[in-house]
Amino acid sequence: MARKRGAPPAARNNPMTTAPRPDIQELRRQLEAPFTLTPDQIAQFRRDGYIKLKQVLSPEVLAHYGREITREVIRLNDQTKPMAERTIYERAFLQIMNLWTQNPVVKEFSFSRRLARLAAELMGVRGVRMYHDQALYKEPGGGITPWHADQFYWPVSGNNTVTAWIPLQATPLELGPLAFSIGSQNFEMGRDLEIGEESETRLQRSLKDHNYPLDEAAFDLGEISFHYGWTFHRAAPNTSDRARAVMTVIYIEDGIRVIEPKTKNHQSDLKNWMPGAQVGEIVDTPLNPVLYREE
Repeated sequence: MARKRGAPPAARNNPMTTAPRPDIQELRRQLEAPFTLTPDQIAQFRRDGYIKLKQVLSPEVLAHYGREITREVIRLNDQTKPMAERTIYERAFLQIMNLWTQNPVVKEFSFSRRLARLAAELMGVRGVRMYHDQALYKEPGGGITPWHADQFYWPVSGNNTVTAWIPLQATPLELGPLAFSIGSQNFEMGRDLEIGEESETRLQRSLKDHNYPLDEAAFDLGEISFHYGWTFHRAAPNTSDRARAVMTVIYIEDGIRVIEPKTKNHQSDLKNWMPGAQVGEIVDTPLNPVLYREE
């Protein structure tokens, strides 16, 4: 995705900021413990290009780590323009990257072995590395997130890339949950489109014309999604009076290589998220640690 940092003022009133503090060791244990996938769920992910899994994270985990993520989003916010003066992308959400490098508590969350193992098992790979994490907070009155595919931005050699989209609260339709074009990871039209007005218009038409179904259902508390880097997705506006708080972690297959950057976005990602990595080499930098490897 394009890069813009920021945080919603409404996050200051988020109920996560006043929730009681639970047993930290128990929360860490939950982040490490395996979550069992069924063969049908793995097959569904590979067929549809995404999956939504319920009760992956407990309310206590989301409350504790959500408070810390929200504090960092508020601290690092640099978006000051009124909503009416922003671009379509700036209205979509406020975004802060690589929070794990800023805060050790957030790092515990982003480095969750449970989540990383899920990513590896869904893709069918032996291990995954961090590409980067990012907070995505859609403010009250925030606009659509236009249709796009994340891997447009990533100069990597293969398709074994996946994003975990983790709402920090229950996310009904009025908050603007992530919506997926089912099976679109195999759709090559529109892969050259940067997120924006053109991608929204052209992909909405193309995906409909090619009969890709849409899943835009709400997310329950503790429900998270995983989607391939080439799966097309969008989100509706936030028509509520509270922020939609979401944390994401992007995983790449352990062993994936850097490709020659083809666009300015590729060049930016190589510089920012894989610093020092060379074209043709396996991604292995301090910013891309192994988060899970099959034993």
